[in-house]
Amino acid sequence: MRALNKAIYQTKDIKTLIHHSDRGIQYCGNVYTQILKRKKIGISMTEENHCYENAMAECVNGILKDEFYLDQTFENVDHAKRAAKNAINLYNEIRLHLSLDYKTPNMVYKLSA
Repeated sequence: MRALNKAIYQTKDIKTLIHHSDRGIQYCGNVYTQILKRKKIGISMTEENHCYENAMAECVNGILKDEFYLDQTFENVDHAKRAAKNAINLYNEIRLHLSLDYKTPNMVYKLSA
């Protein structure tokens, strides 16, 4: 809770924040979630309480940040939405994936349909 309060204190604009976590007990506790609710911070958690789910999301987030520069500061929400939409399109349509035998996700999806 100290880290959460410190993060909230250091954040310039908390109006549109979303707090994402796994379903660890430390994030589900009443005191912790009440801080988020009181500050009107959206609460997002993994769905299946499965340790690999968060790892997969973190992997994709890392790729989007590192390869498609989604870790930058955007001018406004529309700029961020355009950048995210473009990155996701490149990830699915253009970027070849080693784990997919150097195919794109959309190529694999079309081949399986």
